[in-house]
Amino acid sequence: MNFSIEKAYEAKKYEDKIYAKWEKSGAFTPKIDKKKKSYTISLPPPNATGTLHLGHATMLAFEDILIRLYRMKGYSTLWLPGTDHAAIATQSVVEKKLQESGMKNPRKKLGREGLLQEVRKFVKESQHIIRNQIRKMGASCDWTREKYTLDDDMNFAVNTLFERMYKDELIYRGGRIVNWDPKMQTTVADDEVEYKEEKAKFYYFKYGPVVIGTARPETKFLDKTVVVNPKDKRYKHLIGKEFEVEWIEGKIKSKVIADNCIDISLGTGAMTITPAHSLVDFELAQKHKLPTPQIIDFEGKICKEVSKEFGGMPIEEAREKIIEKLKRKGLLVKIDENYIHNVAVNYRGKGFIEPQIMKQWFIDVNKKVIQWKGKKRSIKEVLQDTVKSKMIKIIPEKFEKIYFHWIDNLRDWCISRQIWWGHQIPIWYKVTDEQYKALVKNKEASSMHFEILGVNDEIKFGTEKPRAGKWLRDPDTLDTWFSSALWTFATLGWPKHTPDFKYFHPTSVLETGYDILFFWVARMILASTYALRSDGLKEEKCLPFNAVYLHGLIRDKNGKKMAKSNPETCINPLDMISKYGTDALRLSLVIGSSPGNDMRLYEEKIAGYRNFVNKIWNAARFALLNVDKKDLKKGFSKKMIKSVADKWILTKLQNLIKEVDKDLNDYLFSDAGLKIYDFIWREYCDWYLEISKGEHKNPEVLLFVLKTVLKLLHPYVPFVTEKLWESLDQRTLLIKESWPKYDNSLVFKEEASKMEIIHEIITGIRSIRAELKVAPAKKIHAVIYGGKHTQVIETKKEVITRLARLESLIIKPSGDKIKESKSIFIGQVEIYLPLKDLMDLDKEKQNLSTQIQQKQAFIYGLEAKLKNQGFVKNAPKEIIERDKQRLSSEKENLGKLKNQLRMIEHSASI
Repeated sequence: MNFSIEKAYEAKKYEDKIYAKWEKSGAFTPKIDKKKKSYTISLPPPNATGTLHLGHATMLAFEDILIRLYRMKGYSTLWLPGTDHAAIATQSVVEKKLQESGMKNPRKKLGREGLLQEVRKFVKESQHIIRNQIRKMGASCDWTREKYTLDDDMNFAVNTLFERMYKDELIYRGGRIVNWDPKMQTTVADDEVEYKEEKAKFYYFKYGPVVIGTARPETKFLDKTVVVNPKDKRYKHLIGKEFEVEWIEGKIKSKVIADNCIDISLGTGAMTITPAHSLVDFELAQKHKLPTPQIIDFEGKICKEVSKEFGGMPIEEAREKIIEKLKRKGLLVKIDENYIHNVAVNYRGKGFIEPQIMKQWFIDVNKKVIQWKGKKRSIKEVLQDTVKSKMIKIIPEKFEKIYFHWIDNLRDWCISRQIWWGHQIPIWYKVTDEQYKALVKNKEASSMHFEILGVNDEIKFGTEKPRAGKWLRDPDTLDTWFSSALWTFATLGWPKHTPDFKYFHPTSVLETGYDILFFWVARMILASTYALRSDGLKEEKCLPFNAVYLHGLIRDKNGKKMAKSNPETCINPLDMISKYGTDALRLSLVIGSSPGNDMRLYEEKIAGYRNFVNKIWNAARFALLNVDKKDLKKGFSKKMIKSVADKWILTKLQNLIKEVDKDLNDYLFSDAGLKIYDFIWREYCDWYLEISKGEHKNPEVLLFVLKTVLKLLHPYVPFVTEKLWESLDQRTLLIKESWPKYDNSLVFKEEASKMEIIHEIITGIRSIRAELKVAPAKKIHAVIYGGKHTQVIETKKEVITRLARLESLIIKPSGDKIKESKSIFIGQVEIYLPLKDLMDLDKEKQNLSTQIQQKQAFIYGLEAKLKNQGFVKNAPKEIIERDKQRLSSEKENLGKLKNQLRMIEHSASI
């Protein structure tokens, strides 16, 4: 033997070098080849705000498995990476950093362009960090095609889509109630609103002839309408009447109207409405043509024009003072101290949502403008059809129900945001000289833009300023999800139909977390189907992807959600890579996972998979140490197959290839991984390699199986497999090798079944040894009656003797049952192991005698208890029945112990 391999695999030593080799080789960069099928994944772009977390690591692991698999299968595979400008999140991080450095109001101090410069600088630094972290995960992305959602060509695509939707009247500007975040000074999409349950006080006030209830009395200044159910007998006589009410700041006139939306059983059955700060109240006001006065301003304070006494006061402060004032007036009836309600917060900054009526930009989801399958349909209808008709497959299927529920309740999408970082809305407003001066002077004042531009109706589309007159561009930016909705097709050159676009789109699969099914997945379908259908492409070419695979959330050891607010729950993927290696982390994220279900991850699990990586290394090392270097140069042919063991392992290998293919095709990553894991650990290492240590060594088969297994493993653990492939003296990189194909000519069912008998015999003997705690070094005697399998067993006598740790082995076709022995039956095969070999008979006799005494004492006590009339008379029937069953069971166990003792006593006397 003239070959050597290092004793241990050191991930830190090899990983960066291996990744550099892959990248240099061009393996990540696919060419357009019409002879090949394409396979494309658009990497869900991480936010340009910092470092990767375990959610990103999970996504990278799953997607890299698919990309490496299809690359090896001969597809032209593109994994297109990039980052998202993450409008609100990024601007908030930068503003916070500037405030911490002493700049009180960054927007006012720097102005729009100055602040954007600071954000750009931050993003450039973050992108460099993120790229390196993605590389650390072994992600085989095509870095030559990397994109960023604010690239110039991406901005052009965003504006093109906006223009088309605007001309089709899908995008419109309208006054409607929206989710306003006073903290972040921007609107928030419906599905970006979280609801957290809170305990609050609920106040009941006398309001003229009725009593009303509210948790927010500070919004009630201008409530002049009481709504009741027309069927409510308590208030029927009041419907349509006006009356004077003593209220917060004196007397006001109020009117009672009727509407079926009022729940008679809820509260007092009467409520006043605040149309400007409640969606339900706003819709009621629209229905009944009622005024919608603003009570709370955009800063989260009481409007100054509403109240001289409370104007300009933050709502929390105003609430307490208003309650005190109404109490002094004798209008406070009672307070419910245990009122539980859901409070709306922005999921990004966790600021409280204050509904406001504003002129904003919306996408109409109900207007029928998309020509789809023979007729014009709305966005909502197309979103439903693509999934319902299985044009797009959602994995797991259970999320289809959730998807449809969301689509059914979809409202027009508010796409404008009151921040500066992002794609600025390509709309210009014509203003007067006075308005122009006021806005230019107060660029950072969002409220002023609403007051002036919000009511201006002379507008033009475009990125360039119109020539005649005074024009100001809309200062708002588009919702981040609007631009990221174009990710699969704009990154490939759209609106131009570039060669990349024609070849690589639609993409094959979108792999992402189930938590952004609505935020992003649905909106990608929305953008792609509208944009590409308006290009005239066929429906099946308009999809962003053919399938959506949703992974679950990563939780800690105790099932808690990992969150920055609870540092003890978090695991930093980069720390784990440094400590255990990338392959171990990837395996820990994949094995044990299932589509759409949350998974627990903890350091011990990652450490466990590092041991498996070491097992792979050691298995390969054993194989390589048992072959000559010249064997590495040989190819494999059927002529090299020598033994039943060879045919058994080859049959097992072909079955593995078939099952792994099926599982990966069904996105069962964990199932496929476990099968490869079991094959290596059990069939290859524990059996075939052990058999190979004896007289059955066959280097050609041993190496063929090893190479094939390394190929199957490569998508899961790319680094260690690539290093081992190099150690096999291969001229090519493993990443460029072909995926193993099922070969029926290497399936030997008859021979494999013979080897299975040997496998079961050895396993059976090992199980008895383990059960009776026989020392591993101790050799025992065995007798086997093989029946029709006797000849096969005879040929494998050396293997059985060596692997079962036998002193002697007698093999006969049949014979009498051997007394005082442990027996195992495998079909027609009988195995007998003398008890004298298996245990210290005196010690076991003493142990059994002690157990019998304890069992007899317990039975005596239980019998006495059941004979006690007092107990039988007073105890519940189920307790008595349980004790009777236990007595029967314990007597049966006592009998077994006595039989074992008799057998040992008889054996000891021989």
